[in-house]
Amino acid sequence: MHLPRRVEPEALDRLPETDPRAIRSRRDLRRINRVMATLSILCRGIEVATRGRPPRRIVELGAGDGTLLLRLARRRAPKWPGVEATVVDWQNLVTPETRRGFAALGWTLRVVASDVFEWLDGSDPVAHDLLLANLFLHHFEGEVLARILSGIARRSAAFVACEPRRASVALFGSHLVGLLGCNAVTRNDAVLSVQAGFRDAELTAMWPEKRSWRVDEYPAGLFSHCFLATRSGE
Repeated sequence: MHLPRRVEPEALDRLPETDPRAIRSRRDLRRINRVMATLSILCRGIEVATRGRPPRRIVELGAGDGTLLLRLARRRAPKWPGVEATVVDWQNLVTPETRRGFAALGWTLRVVASDVFEWLDGSDPVAHDLLLANLFLHHFEGEVLARILSGIARRSAAFVACEPRRASVALFGSHLVGLLGCNAVTRNDAVLSVQAGFRDAELTAMWPEKRSWRVDEYPAGLFSHCFLATRSGE
């Protein structure tokens, strides 16, 4: 069954960062990422997008509390020493404990509390080896999504995104996240996320300057959808 894409505001995005429901929902998302094996999916995509070469500068867009990137750092630090990591989110949710985790690995962490458009359109001249997005792109559609993808293409040599897969099995699974102990906010947003997710080559169709990039787009596991882009000649 083909599910039409529908983007609606999610409850977590409308809650203050200190709201107990938001705090609980962010904890739920960490659990869901583990159940979905998101880190393993991202690592496989990164290996392809970077051609196995260690990146020096990594940025995660919509990074939330930064814990997923920290898990990635812990897995990759032995082969990726001295990485400069930047987390971009409209709220500063990164705890001192997470900062210490990066420092213990020898990684430099920069936290940018900013609207994604401000960061992508900013004057920072640094070229980033790798940009990441997890459960982020599905919040946008149309010209807004196209603008984000164009900004990513300008600021990176490689890009890896892991998004909800818009499919019947994923939609069915989204209705069951309560079995993981997720709260009402997460239960609501899980369904909306799948409805706003991606399938087939939808992101590829929106990616700019295709002649300058190698792209791939594919389903991963039961619930995830991946998009990879590597600048030609990199």
